[in-house]
Amino acid sequence: MKELINEIDKQFRERLFPFWENLADRENGGYYGEKDFNLVLHKDADKGCILNSRILWTFSHAYLTLGDKSYLPYAKQAFDFLKKAFLDREYGGVYWSVTADGRPADTTKHTYNQAFAIYGLAAYYDAAKDEEALEIARDLMNVIETKCRDEAGYLEAFTRDFGPESNEKLSENGVMAVRTMNTLLHVMEAYTELHRVAPSDATIDRLREILGIFRNKIYNPELERLEVFFDREYRSLIDLHSYGHDIEAAWLIDRTVEVLGPDAAGYAMRDITSVLERKIYEVAYDGESVPAECCRGEVLETRVWWVQCEAVIGFMNAWQKTGKHDYLDAAGSVWKYIRKAIIDPREGACWYAEVAKDGTPDPSKCIADLWTCPYHNGRMYFEVLLRTMT
Repeated sequence: MKELINEIDKQFRERLFPFWENLADRENGGYYGEKDFNLVLHKDADKGCILNSRILWTFSHAYLTLGDKSYLPYAKQAFDFLKKAFLDREYGGVYWSVTADGRPADTTKHTYNQAFAIYGLAAYYDAAKDEEALEIARDLMNVIETKCRDEAGYLEAFTRDFGPESNEKLSENGVMAVRTMNTLLHVMEAYTELHRVAPSDATIDRLREILGIFRNKIYNPELERLEVFFDREYRSLIDLHSYGHDIEAAWLIDRTVEVLGPDAAGYAMRDITSVLERKIYEVAYDGESVPAECCRGEVLETRVWWVQCEAVIGFMNAWQKTGKHDYLDAAGSVWKYIRKAIIDPREGACWYAEVAKDGTPDPSKCIADLWTCPYHNGRMYFEVLLRTMT
């Protein structure tokens, strides 16, 4: 365990955080939107709000976890750009993306995107004690609750003025989803972070509702997994087992129940989260890593960076709940796989986004872009530290 902690600490302090610090755009604000596989920085690339919000969250928690104030200016860089460029002052909410100099590019209003902005803003409020960040986070929660849902739960994509829009951005595998497990998961994560820093009756009510949706609509007890894509009536659209999302959801649901504390009475979820963890260990973990997913009975053997990160946290969470050292061994083995196959050894690089089963990196995947960010791996680092210090 000591060796694992020392390795991860060195990797993040000396390599991962400096990589993202160097992407700060000192001319236009925020962070550059793309660095390709060949380590070419595309300064003119559009900037995604998801990437900006995740950078905001990461540097805020770097300060909160490590106590190093040098990370706060990097969080402020993301916060200032979110206010200046991503907030739609006319219709509310945040844009999907803006140009390199901060003009609206893709004005889609996606529930998932609103949630990540809340997530980053809540963390920044906790780190910097900036009341404006909390005010914006609460405004965005109101946007989600009044414009991005119906009586049965959360919907997905909208036009700039919150008219109907198709959900290409979070639909995959040949389906077009009206609801997704992924968006629900990260609305829950965002509201949990907001409740952690500023508890309210509103966040309690919504988190209880979300836990109920996971139990009654998303979790499939026969297959011991979470379904992924749904129509409006929560009918699953495809036979898909998302290994990364299941192991991520297991510990995030546990965290929500933990943050709610006594307010989670009657919403205990360990009977579900423990099954999700066991199932991934049994059917997905191959002794050193976790493939991406299983669609219609066929395993996609690609190893994705974020799936490995969530496996480390999820298996560690399972070990802490059960005391079973097989889970702890699995967490350590997946970290060794990350070190061997996912961390990009090139000077000035970060992590590969995806590798083949044999460890060959996919050259079509950027090192940094709207989706490839310091959030999953940064969160893994913070979780390992926090779970081993207590």
